[in-house]
This record gives sequence, C-alpha cells and structure tokens, in this order.
Amino acid sequence: MKNKERRKLIRLFSGIIVAIFIATIVSICIGKYSIALTDIWNIICGNENVSLLSRKVFFTLRVPRTFMAIMAGAGLGLAGSVYQIIFKNPLASPDIIGIAGGANLGAALAIVVLTSSGMMEIAMGSFIGGFLAVLAVMFLVRATRSRATATYVLAGIVINAVSKAVIMGLKYFADPENELAAMEYWEMGTLGNTTAAKVMTVFPLFCVGVIGIILLRRQIEMLALSDNECRALGMRIGIVRTIILLLSTLLVAAIICVTGLISFVGLIAPHIAKLILKRNNFNTMVLSGFIGAIVILVADIFARLLYSVELPISILTTVIGVPMLIYFLCEKGKEQLI
Repeated sequence: MKNKERRKLIRLFSGIIVAIFIATIVSICIGKYSIALTDIWNIICGNENVSLLSRKVFFTLRVPRTFMAIMAGAGLGLAGSVYQIIFKNPLASPDIIGIAGGANLGAALAIVVLTSSGMMEIAMGSFIGGFLAVLAVMFLVRATRSRATATYVLAGIVINAVSKAVIMGLKYFADPENELAAMEYWEMGTLGNTTAAKVMTVFPLFCVGVIGIILLRRQIEMLALSDNECRALGMRIGIVRTIILLLSTLLVAAIICVTGLISFVGLIAPHIAKLILKRNNFNTMVLSGFIGAIVILVADIFARLLYSVELPISILTTVIGVPMLIYFLCEKGKEQLI
C-alpha cells in the first residue's frame, strides 16, 4: 500500500512540475512583445540569429518576472499551509498574524515620508513593516502570557486593524496625484515592476525561509497536535512556534516587498492541496507551494492578456480564490471553521 501511495505521489508531483514548466514557457512568450518558442530555444542555446530586442526582453523582463511569479506562488502557498497547520485554523493565511498589514503600512510610510521614494525604498519599507508587525504580535502574545494559538490570531487582528487605521490617515493626507496612486497600486499587487536585481536581492531570504521550514517539517507536523501532546513529546512549543513563525514571515515578507499584496493565494493553495491529498502533512505543504506557483503564473498570464493595459494580479487571484473559498465553505458548512 505504501508503494502504491508513493507511486501516486510521484505521478502527482510529476504532473504538477510539468504544468509549472508549461506555464513558465507561456509566461515567457506572452506579453506586449511576444517571443517565439524558436527564439527562446536559440537564446538558451546561445545562437546569434536572435534580435537584440528579443534577448533584452527575455533576460531583463520575462525571465525575472516569471521566476518571481514562481517564487511568490511557492512561498505564499507554503507559508499559508504552515500557518494553517500551526494555528489549527483552515482560514489562516499569511496575513493572519499581521504580516500583510505591517508590510502595507511600511510601504505606505515609504511612499509618503520619503519624497523621492522608488520601488527599492517601497520594497524595503514593506519588508521592515512586515517584520515589525510579527515582532509586535510576539510582544502582544508574550504580554498576555497565553500559549493558546488563538492568541496569535487575535494579536494579528489587532496589528492589522492598527495598520489599516494608520494607512487610512496616510491616504487622507497623501498627494492624490502621486502618493495616493502609488499606495493603491502597491496594495493591488503586480509583477510588472520586477527586475533581476530585485529577484537576486530577495532570493537568499526566500531560500532561508524555505530551507528552514523544510528542516523543521517534523516539528510543524507535530504542532498540528494539541499543546499537551506536543509537550508530552518533549517539544518546547513556544520556542519552536516562534522560530517557525519568523521563518514563514521572512518568506512572505521577501515576496510581498517586491510584488505588493497578493490576495488569496496563501489561503486557497493549501485547501486545494488538502482536497487532493486528503491529509495535512509535509507533502501537503510542498504541494501547496507548487499549486501556489501555478495559480500566480496563470493569473499573471491573464493579467497581461485580458486587457489593453496590465491588470493588478490580485484581481485575478481573487477571481480564482473566491469560488474555491465558497466551495470550501459549502463543504465545511456544518463544521466549526474558527
């Protein structure tokens, strides 16, 4: 039976990888300036019979953007699965502990306070904001002296509420022609501003987060048990949970500081993975990352195709996510979700 399940997993993951590969090729080809498959092959092989413009578009626009889409989807899907496991809450997502709210506030402050702020300043502001948000959550949890997972959720709600209140104040006093437009655009999420330099800057942080989660996969699976069972197994719950939250925060903050806020991916990818595997373990976390990568790749492709100008990616991820969430609510309607 184990061999049969292993073969099924291999076929499943092989199919997912093939789907990601196909979506990657389509993403590189599609855009205002299309690149033919033969041109991509010639560029990869180093042939000279490709126009300079095609090479420039390939290396400076499409490859960084597509690679960032894969990173964003994989990171948000993986982090969402981790949050749902350790919080024992099927509605948990990367913003459950205030990361999204803090990152949004950090970006808004960078736009308003730094008069000459560019994308790098906004990205750095959002990164710092996300980390300060999770530190604030940790402080609130420690101040309450509560070890319940619900305390983290409530602390995250508090941080999100405070962040939104400050952001509304910043929007009220912001310059409507420049600052307000920049804040709204960043909140909607986009891959259009991705560059190779930004990808290379956040890639080491992304790797640290992913590798750390992989190394702590057994501890994450154990946190799905009750706190008493974890203590009986010798786990120091507070320290382990804090380390996992920091790694997940590093992963999410590294992504959204480049892409802006991307909705629903961290929520729907784990649910799709659980519907497929019928369980919630490390394989589910990995599958969540793969599914998240496909979701963002597909959403980014349609964001470039559906309209004459590029649509914000959160519009497409919301269109994908809402039907999945409705389906989940219908399936779990008789259960207590929170």
